[in-house]
Amino acid sequence: MGDQTEKKTFPCPVCLKVFSFSSRLTIHMRIHTGEKPFQCLTCFKLFRQNSTLTKHKKIHTGEKPYECTVCFKHFKETDHLMTHMRIHTGEKPHQCSMCPKNFILKSALIRHMRVHTGEKPFECTVCPNRFKDKSALVTHMRVHTGEKPFQCTICPKDFTVKSALVTHMRVHTGEKPYQCSECWKAFSRHYYLVQHMALHTGQKQYKCSICPKAFSKKATLKDHLTVHTGEKPFKCTVCSKSFLRKPSLETHMKSHSREQPYRCSKCLKGFVTKNSLVNHMKIHLQERLESSVNCLKDFRKMSSAEAYDDEYQQESASMDDNLFFQTYAAELCNLQKVKEEQD
Repeated sequence: MGDQTEKKTFPCPVCLKVFSFSSRLTIHMRIHTGEKPFQCLTCFKLFRQNSTLTKHKKIHTGEKPYECTVCFKHFKETDHLMTHMRIHTGEKPHQCSMCPKNFILKSALIRHMRVHTGEKPFECTVCPNRFKDKSALVTHMRVHTGEKPFQCTICPKDFTVKSALVTHMRVHTGEKPYQCSECWKAFSRHYYLVQHMALHTGQKQYKCSICPKAFSKKATLKDHLTVHTGEKPFKCTVCSKSFLRKPSLETHMKSHSREQPYRCSKCLKGFVTKNSLVNHMKIHLQERLESSVNCLKDFRKMSSAEAYDDEYQQESASMDDNLFFQTYAAELCNLQKVKEEQD
């Protein structure tokens, strides 16, 4: 026991860490001095230890001498192979001391512990935002730089994160990997599936903090909250009028552009919104109703059908008043159904 204590005779004069060999103290001191005496002859990168340089050289040579016996994947280092093997064995040796979770990598456990501690050691140099891990900071910095390194190979769109590109590619491929187990409807995003499942379960997990209302979609709750706050975040750039919802602003903008995409099939009059067209069509139905009822009454009073309007003869002559009104109501109902389907 005394011999083992005597071995640790090489303390660091800076941080007081103790080493059992002078060679290890020499390597350690380079952390404090910044000395990196070992240089790669290919890319000229410098290293503190020769062993680290040896590992680095494999990047240039592409050498991967360590093979997995299960899936035959190759690795540059033995420790990389050992970590990989845990995927096959299911081993997760690094356990959280605050919850039941455990992890394959120690680094993953360190990142996870920040969920419990709230620690955010990575700070943005532009804004006050802080992050739990470095990769999140790197992604965030692209907000400031405008960098979008992940580009679609089919259209000109590019993205700040790879996951956004993967999701976007499904627009082109039509892939919908998330399927409902109740009705088999498929979705391109998991988030859409979660929202859809609320239709089957009736679950409304997004609750308003001001009133008793609850919603199945987070976006719907966000819209609803503007009722309480009075906020109208969508502002017209032409007349400065504000709106609660983006679709309302888009409809309003058509009034400035004079765009009228919804056209009446009877009189060809144009309208800005579908709702305006539906209301207008009711005028034609009302006119038709009044004309047909008048023709029906006149027809019954007359001994001859010669004065009866040819356009409505077949329809009106075969109907009593109740049946005709039922037909009119059905037409209005069908029109309303068309509107709902379009919406």
